[in-house]
Amino acid sequence: MFASYVVVTLLAAAFTGMTGIANLSGHQYAKRQADMLRVPRWWTLPLGALLTAGALGLLAGFAALALGALAAAGLVLYFVGALGAHLRARDRHLGPWAVFMCLAAAALAVNLAYH
Repeated sequence: MFASYVVVTLLAAAFTGMTGIANLSGHQYAKRQADMLRVPRWWTLPLGALLTAGALGLLAGFAALALGALAAAGLVLYFVGALGAHLRARDRHLGPWAVFMCLAAAALAVNLAYH
């Protein structure tokens, strides 16, 4: 169980961390997503900060057990909100969203099961 907890948590932290850094650095992908979803581009900075904080929280969960579960739960809520933004913009290409949501949900599940 420990191995799956470590692997899933590291994968979720890597994916969300990379996306958070892309948002914070002003990468073109983040700008295109903001334009497509019809949200202001300045939102990419706070959203990137939330993603990066979630990724760091997942990693900190290895030392502080409750922090990892809270970070994973926060990421699940973040991606539920992201689904709302995609549906509001009538974007039906939800493959990337599903990957991120499944990773966050799996991180929460293995965290709760392991602890």
